[in-house]
Amino acid sequence: MEYRNLGRSGLQLSVLSFGSWVTFRKQIEDSSADELMGIAYENGINFFDNAEIYSLGESEKLMGKVLKMKKWDRSSYVVSSKAYFGWRGKDNKPNQTGLSRKHLVEACHEALTRLQVDYLDLYFCHRPDKKTPVEEVVWTMNSLIQQGKIFYWGTSEWSGVEIMEAHRIAQQYSLMGPTMEQSQYNLFERNKLENEYLEIFRNTGLGTTIWSPLASGLLTGKYNEGIPAGSRLGLSGFEWLKDRWLMEDRIKKVKKLSAYADELGISTASLSIAWCLKNPHVTTAILGASRKEQLLDNLKALEIGPLLDAEVMEQIERIMQTKPTILPEY
Repeated sequence: MEYRNLGRSGLQLSVLSFGSWVTFRKQIEDSSADELMGIAYENGINFFDNAEIYSLGESEKLMGKVLKMKKWDRSSYVVSSKAYFGWRGKDNKPNQTGLSRKHLVEACHEALTRLQVDYLDLYFCHRPDKKTPVEEVVWTMNSLIQQGKIFYWGTSEWSGVEIMEAHRIAQQYSLMGPTMEQSQYNLFERNKLENEYLEIFRNTGLGTTIWSPLASGLLTGKYNEGIPAGSRLGLSGFEWLKDRWLMEDRIKKVKKLSAYADELGISTASLSIAWCLKNPHVTTAILGASRKEQLLDNLKALEIGPLLDAEVMEQIERIMQTKPTILPEY
């Protein structure tokens, strides 16, 4: 396993991490979660990602149950939570969502209880909150750090302008600014990391914990001929995800990418993940495997990284044609 510092912080994360967005309580239960987290940990993965909204809190409960049973040394792994959406679904009342000081603090306490840990290594603002001043968010996160309830705070799917505003406020008051951003990054979604955030990387040393490196499974090639039973894009309630990804032009590109992966003797999934890790601004790529075979294949991305030389990377570009067209000058 390779480890990278989370931005300019001293925290080291495995370049591959394990998340539970759709899988926990949606696709897998206790025994499978125990097995998959065990395989991940045994292969050097030290970061486990979660959020209050995932399965309406049940994902954190399941992960917490596994962590307690495993009895791993707490200093050997990193666990996260995210706050914004709340965990009560349609029953959310005012102040049970968003980034107000009240919700951020209460959501942190609830996450600690569900995950059965004394502190969160990473705590994310899951989305920007237009109704809450960024100053309130920065002060709240700094307070949670001072109390030892969280170690680092970050953002998820914030714009570059919003992230820099948080840093400006943090600098003004000598507070802790966001250390990391959790954005989607894959061969179809590239603008933030390859365009919008470039100045932030240079100026603040922002770390990234990217999600959906396989574009919700599209970049595994398993949807090339339709939607397999039990797959993520076939789940009830996730029709919006299917509509977003299963577009004819994208399927055509994945079919070409799969053919190229076959030529290289590797899987489409491991190739796609390894491609993400070639970006030096990626600290860690969060895996969402729901089966042992998937996870073991995903882990092979570590082995094939050296195969992705300039020629292979250029061939991938020719196939995908998704590189952002407007890049700032260095």
